[in-house]
Amino acid sequence: MFWEKEIAKQFNLQLESISPTRGVYLIKTNKGTKCLKRLNYGAQKLLFIYGAKEHLTRNGFTNVDRYLLTPEGDPYVEHGDDIYVITEWVEGRECDFRNHDEIIKAASTLAKLHEASKGYEMLDGAKLKSDLGRWHHLMMKRRDGLKKMKSIAENKLDKSDFDRLFIDNVDLYVGIANEAIDTLERSKYDDVVNRTLEEKSFCHHDYTYHNIILDKQDNYYVIDFDYCKYEVRSYDITSFLIKVLKRNEWNFELAREILNEYNSVSPIIEDENMVMQAFLKFPQRLWRLANRYYYNESNWPDNTFQRKIREIIDEKDEFIDFIGQFEEEYA
Repeated sequence: MFWEKEIAKQFNLQLESISPTRGVYLIKTNKGTKCLKRLNYGAQKLLFIYGAKEHLTRNGFTNVDRYLLTPEGDPYVEHGDDIYVITEWVEGRECDFRNHDEIIKAASTLAKLHEASKGYEMLDGAKLKSDLGRWHHLMMKRRDGLKKMKSIAENKLDKSDFDRLFIDNVDLYVGIANEAIDTLERSKYDDVVNRTLEEKSFCHHDYTYHNIILDKQDNYYVIDFDYCKYEVRSYDITSFLIKVLKRNEWNFELAREILNEYNSVSPIIEDENMVMQAFLKFPQRLWRLANRYYYNESNWPDNTFQRKIREIIDEKDEFIDFIGQFEEEYA
């Protein structure tokens, strides 16, 4: 526990105990329970995220895991080749994406976050690549990636169950990807991007159940901003929808309630509807799963990959029906 004590000391903390949890360390200190984390990115990105959280706090969205500062005012310390941060530990439980009331409250929380994000100017020394304006390119690249991974699977002599399932089903999803690309091209995506640039707003980019924490008073906290970046809010909204709906049989009425709740806090502009359609259509989950499988980007066992691709395939009829309803309602 030597290096952990040294890091805590640089934040004027005395370390009493430490335990690993979800890729971070829960540490007990003389100033309460905190979260210690080793970053897999550099100081420039960290400064963007630190500035984003502070911007939210100044704008009234205070329920975030703020960074502690060193006596010199830095939100991180270096130890060897690594960068470490310490944040407040948010005591509570993860949001339940099968609980209707919690889903709806999470939707309004996301809208409040987006509203509070407006006007964010990066700090000196901060730097982060943005995907703003790049989704035409990204969708085409990932669609082509699906085709390439099909060739990889077909050329394998010893095919796994995952390979066979992927080969049998990927053409359908390539077709859906083409529809998503066409939808984005017909949308006013560029106008939405320009509006986002003018607003200087950002997205959480990983708004899912384990990053939404409910405390004992049912206050909603948003944590882990590691993927935060300047982005159209349609990305966050549809990513949240997908994560919820895949657990709720692609229930269109639930999607409508989520959007209505979000809209009551932060009105959705008509131009955004078709952009959301494109994001919802694009088979991002299959692309990400296959990418992890064929390019060894995960140490999951084969049965986990097989289970996950079966889940995607088994819900395809519900998913396609949902997309049809969404297009009809929000065209």
